[in-house]
Amino acid sequence: PTAEPLDPVRYITNRSSGKMGYALAEASQRRGATVTLVSGSTRLPAPPGVTVENVRTTEEMSTAMLRCLDRAPLVLMAAAVVDFAPAEVEAEKIKKHEGSLTIEFKPTRDILTEISRRRKSGQLIVGFAAETDHLVENAAAKLREKRLDLIVANDVTQEGAGFDSDTNIV
Repeated sequence: PTAEPLDPVRYITNRSSGKMGYALAEASQRRGATVTLVSGSTRLPAPPGVTVENVRTTEEMSTAMLRCLDRAPLVLMAAAVVDFAPAEVEAEKIKKHEGSLTIEFKPTRDILTEISRRRKSGQLIVGFAAETDHLVENAAAKLREKRLDLIVANDVTQEGAGFDSDTNIV
């Protein structure tokens, strides 16, 4: 996952463990591919023989992915990128106080669209869609809108599927 800071001690992220991306990287390496894994924060060990580039934010992931793009014949974009970031990051820790707290969010960079837009001839781009409703319709729309070659659709509400699971259903 990527993570977007709220203040020096807090951030917004998602429930992704990285298991899907790490498994794909390891399987690709075993099949003879030279693999660069651009990874957000996870507790998983680096797959043997895989080059890992650690990032934290969506912007860092975007920079790393675009740097690697020209030498990649295949891009498997299994990352769970945070779609929104706080519009303002506080310089100091936000202190607990009476009343509510309102945080304004802004969209983060759409890495997959950028990769697809910059792709070279013959390069294959695979996207992933973690959905909670209208699985086929939402994944098909993402496939078309982002001009992908393939999409892996995952209903994260199913038992045995989704985030932090050792199994998956796609």
